[in-house]
Amino acid sequence: MDRTTRVLTVAIIVSFIAFLDGAVINVALPSIADELGGGLALQQWAVDAYLLTLGSLILLAGSLSDSFGRLRIIRIGLWGFGATSVLCAIAPTGEFLVIARALQGAAGALLVPSSLALIIATFAPSEQGRAIGRWTAWTTAAFLVGPLLGGVLVDLASWRLVFWINILPIAVALLLARRLGHDAPRTEPAHIDWLGAGLGVVGLGGTVFALIEQGRHGWTSPVVAVPLVVGFVALVLFVLQERRSPHPMLPLELFSRRNFAAGNLATVFVYAAFSLGPFAMTIFLQQSGGFSATMAGLATLPPTIMLVLLGSRFGELASRVGPRVFMTAGPIIVGVGYLLTLAVRAELVYWWQFLPGILVIGLGMAMTVAPLTATILGAVDPVHAGIGSAVNNAVARIAGLVAIASISVIAGSQLDVAGYRRTAAAVAVMLVIGGLVSWLGIRNPKAERVEGAAPPTAA
Repeated sequence: MDRTTRVLTVAIIVSFIAFLDGAVINVALPSIADELGGGLALQQWAVDAYLLTLGSLILLAGSLSDSFGRLRIIRIGLWGFGATSVLCAIAPTGEFLVIARALQGAAGALLVPSSLALIIATFAPSEQGRAIGRWTAWTTAAFLVGPLLGGVLVDLASWRLVFWINILPIAVALLLARRLGHDAPRTEPAHIDWLGAGLGVVGLGGTVFALIEQGRHGWTSPVVAVPLVVGFVALVLFVLQERRSPHPMLPLELFSRRNFAAGNLATVFVYAAFSLGPFAMTIFLQQSGGFSATMAGLATLPPTIMLVLLGSRFGELASRVGPRVFMTAGPIIVGVGYLLTLAVRAELVYWWQFLPGILVIGLGMAMTVAPLTATILGAVDPVHAGIGSAVNNAVARIAGLVAIASISVIAGSQLDVAGYRRTAAAVAVMLVIGGLVSWLGIRNPKAERVEGAAPPTAA
């Protein structure tokens, strides 16, 4: 195994671990509540504690990656994720589990931006599209394979295996990372904008907490309103700090690059849909379709297979002909797939009411994910690859949180046939908007150079 293959393998494993753990727990929640008590509140916070720390710390993690080295931060994140996975697996009480999940999210935040930045630093520009295609195929697949893996582990053994299973891939990643040696020495001293980092954590943490809790308490509750206001003020101060800091954690000039700004705007709509769609589909198949947890995971598996088989191919094609057409057509095709699932009836027949739409969804996702990620990172100077990846991941995670938090407004009180249809239609609308944003905002590399914009490094 040569160095580039080993780097790509490490990047895929560490990101897959972080993404999988956010998805695999969903089907384990009823078993967790049965054993530890705590009811719905525990189930919500077993998920939300992880998302809260992951979302609020990811910008800081990207900055640390750029300043102290990708391999160093990845190793710290892997050890931390392994230790907190053990804490989750042995949790004696619900409160212990929630605290362990929050610590696990903090460790997970160190993994994702560093893994993508490591790819950018290792692969030549002509090879980055294919490499990122493989990365996105496997890491996005984590969201889709998570319910299946979780269902099998819970049905066959115990919910605690959902956390114990992390130890094996972490050990493999640490062994492979050891053979990569150490980060190249920095030619300049590391500068961390600690004030900006603190404001970013409070800003993202407060707003993410408010988004999580508004479904239970409402926007007017002090539990929601106070963190929301504090978070918003902190984000405003964060922008002011980044404008005046000589060494900003988030260089705001990144947003002056057309593909970076337009790509992140498209990410808002695309990843809101990518989070809400599978979430609604999995719940509908279990609650209204009568599927078991394992069968619901199997029923939604085809897009995972298509991502793995086709993701790198579309990433390579986007590098050759430009990402604009893929970032436009891909989300729209996914939207068409969700519209095809509107054929569902009270008497659910999976093979013709769901499967055709799911196959179309898989094709569209394979067309979208790698070109989108490669385009955003291609608009960023490699020295800022960690923070560029962190921004895009934060946008994607928060968009997903908002979308899922809004499901009761879209679907109503339950995900019956009518509720699912409304949700699928809303998902399709989000995806069409994401495709149109890409068409209007994204420029292929040659076109950007003609217009005088900063040329990307990876497309």
